[in-house]
Amino acid sequence: MAISAKQVNELRKATGAGMMDCKKALVETDGDFDKAIEVLRKKGQKVSAKRADNETSEGTVFVKANEDYTEVVSLSLVCETDFVAINDEYQALGNAILDAAAAAKPADVEGIMALSLGDMTVAEKITETIGKFGEKIVIKNYEVITGEKVVAYIHSNKKLGVIVTLANVGEADYVTAGKDVGMQIAAMNPIALSSDDVDEATKAKELEIGREIALKEGKPEAIVDKIAQGKLQKFFKDNTLLAQDFVKDNSMSVAKYLDSLNKGMTVVSFKRITVG
Repeated sequence: MAISAKQVNELRKATGAGMMDCKKALVETDGDFDKAIEVLRKKGQKVSAKRADNETSEGTVFVKANEDYTEVVSLSLVCETDFVAINDEYQALGNAILDAAAAAKPADVEGIMALSLGDMTVAEKITETIGKFGEKIVIKNYEVITGEKVVAYIHSNKKLGVIVTLANVGEADYVTAGKDVGMQIAAMNPIALSSDDVDEATKAKELEIGREIALKEGKPEAIVDKIAQGKLQKFFKDNTLLAQDFVKDNSMSVAKYLDSLNKGMTVVSFKRITVG
């Protein structure tokens, strides 16, 4: 049967697929609109399978806090190119998936894929979107984090997010504090919260490096271990969050900054999320 330009345009508007793809789907289904949509979805599934091994180094981190900041739900929706990542439809999809995940709080990404988005599941909607853009699209880094106060910071490019869990906030402005600390984590990328959280293998490696440097500098054998311990403490100061100089005021550490807002206020955990 003859397929009109109006039919093709209606299918394109409904699905976002290309004009030629819409026309071919309508021809294949003798003009049946619903069946044509299914054909386009199947095309998306084929694209998904074909691109399954492709790198997904672009995308967006999405976060959502509840009203009293006791919970943050986060995920990253990743794709192959920044061109797709900044597309409004892609962004809308990520936010819709996040809203569904925040409402249902499934156990894992597989659970998110089974959630409903209108008349489709998340998995079906992603497949459809893959068909439109011709790129691999994947949900990663799904987290539900709870605590006394949980604050999220998203870097300006939306490719990096940080979730900070605070304790003993009292009457302090914990949202500003959480975002300040989140910015610190985004910029400085600490390996742990404090020296107590650094694994023994890392400590042993840093001590070994410290000893080797001291010996190469010709330091007496008797003080090499002491020098290595000093270098280890410097490593902790540079690489553990609470000991780091606060980026917005390097006259104090992050720990002292938080304590200045409310006595005993601190970070109990953090999560740094990237799309890569």
